Amino acid sequence: MNSTANRLVLETPRMILRPYQADDYELSREQMTDPDVVKYITGEVLSEDKLAERISKSLDRSICGNLGIWVLIDRETQEKLGTAVLLPTPENEIEAQWSDIDLTTISPQAKIEVGYILTKPAWGKGYATESCTRLIEFGFEETPLEVIWAVTDPENTASQHVLRKSGLQDDGQIVAYKEILPLFKVTKYNWLIAKQS
Repeated sequence: MNSTANRLVLETPRMILRPYQADDYELSREQMTDPDVVKYITGEVLSEDKLAERISKSLDRSICGNLGIWVLIDRETQEKLGTAVLLPTPENEIEAQWSDIDLTTISPQAKIEVGYILTKPAWGKGYATESCTRLIEFGFEETPLEVIWAVTDPENTASQHVLRKSGLQDDGQIVAYKEILPLFKVTKYNWLIAKQS
């Protein structure tokens, strides 16, 4: 693993977060072919072609200098629990236009969102909050970001609860992924205040 990849290996009390790689194919298959998992993501399970396309993009985005996609691994069992991300928010688009983004030199005001997809066996155990909290910490301590965003499906109250527990606050709505979605934000300033209290 190169120095950039090593810097992106993160730890939490229960997990190791490391950049997504080629041998995570089965994890993506488990995630994206489970109707319950994709309910608020794609709305339908992915075909093999769509799954291959998604994995190819995940590999491209897994190590992007400062941001990317992480695999969540249980420290004790080495089980893969899901993925978490810090990636550009695709306003007015299905996904961000990556050709226009230089993730190695992020603007402090870049619209970067935190998010996660857990496998069903990992639900309800606090892993989502733990991973989001760690990525927000990384974003504010290791990158120039001044704000971190998140969006959810309007009906996904469980994820909205996770975001609030992770330190983000309700901030109205935004057009993202070609939908009007609830917006959550946390500023570096407020994050630092909460960390010191």
